[in-house]
Amino acid sequence: DTGNDEQLYECPMCSLTCTNIQILEEHVDLHLEEQSFSEGGNLRDLELAQWLQTEEDNRQRSEEEKREKEEFKKLQRQYGLDNSGGYKQQFLKNMEREVDKGRMQPFEYHKRKADMMECLAFGIDDGKTKTSGVIEALCKYYQNENKDVRHVWLSTEVDHFHSSLGDRGWGCGYRNFQMLLSSLLRNSLYNDCLKDTTLIPSIPKIQSMIEDAWREGFDPHGASHFNNRLHGSKAWIGACEIYSLLTSLRIKCQIIDFHKPTGPVGTHPHLFEWVLRYYSTDDEGGAKVLCTSKPPIYLQHQGHSRTIVGIEEKKNKTLCLLLFDPGCPSQEMQKLLKQNSDGTSLKLLRKFVGSLKEKQYQIVAVDGVLSLEEKAACCRASQVLTSEKIP
Repeated sequence: DTGNDEQLYECPMCSLTCTNIQILEEHVDLHLEEQSFSEGGNLRDLELAQWLQTEEDNRQRSEEEKREKEEFKKLQRQYGLDNSGGYKQQFLKNMEREVDKGRMQPFEYHKRKADMMECLAFGIDDGKTKTSGVIEALCKYYQNENKDVRHVWLSTEVDHFHSSLGDRGWGCGYRNFQMLLSSLLRNSLYNDCLKDTTLIPSIPKIQSMIEDAWREGFDPHGASHFNNRLHGSKAWIGACEIYSLLTSLRIKCQIIDFHKPTGPVGTHPHLFEWVLRYYSTDDEGGAKVLCTSKPPIYLQHQGHSRTIVGIEEKKNKTLCLLLFDPGCPSQEMQKLLKQNSDGTSLKLLRKFVGSLKEKQYQIVAVDGVLSLEEKAACCRASQVLTSEKIP
């Protein structure tokens, strides 16, 4: 009350005094609109923040899925599972590249293409990467070696196969199987098992043979890794595929897993000792050089495989493996055939304990023939296959 009978109205929200009720109502409405705008703004800010967080989560998830897909494709390419073709496609592509660079004449391209197509049609290897007679040459060399070798044990005769234009970069497992098979074909013990395999098969044929083993029921877990298909791919194979293929042929073998180093600085002396026991079971009779009746051994580690064809024992008792490497070309292997070799070429084969430092190695060792019943039992066992562990 102003004392002159003028009615005053106080704002309940800010205590402002108004002289007119309409003014007060308009003033209060402004307060309410401001509050409503403020509350709505807070709500919009919260919704915006949640939307932005959702978008960021989706972006990160999309990038992670993209990285995973790229990594998966990289692994597929690395292991030959990217549907980029197999032996034949790579062979032709590499020959075309040789022609483009002037290192191969067109007539040679067409001749080699025709030869390749004929070999693939018959499922046999063309033999152009093969070197024979190395074990015999080694036996003669060691007979005359008088420096530091106390004993040496050699496998039965075995041909060396190296990678070609068609399988360079991925074919080592197949080439090592060809080496092992070349030894078994010389042994009458395996005649019945190998009556349908009288010649060394080509890599595509080996792929089909492994697929046949899978269809029989061998190693379904491993088969699923390759989607049950190898033929027409550049897929790497390892010890399990070699085991399945050999066993399907009724060839008795075992996988030994050296799953961790057993010596200093990441070495595997137990692997060398196992190989020595394998080769030295034959009656030695005190001979320095023993050409055994044992087949070579398939040796696998991450990314590569080789074939063990013998073992040296030095006069100081150290051991040295003798390995055939599919990556070693024929020109180098043929140096081992010279009768008057001074031993320098043996560097191609020798691997001491300190030379093998991969985290894990697997070997496949052949040891006889299976009956049909034993083959069936091995097939059932391979469905839950676990490698024998060496402590």
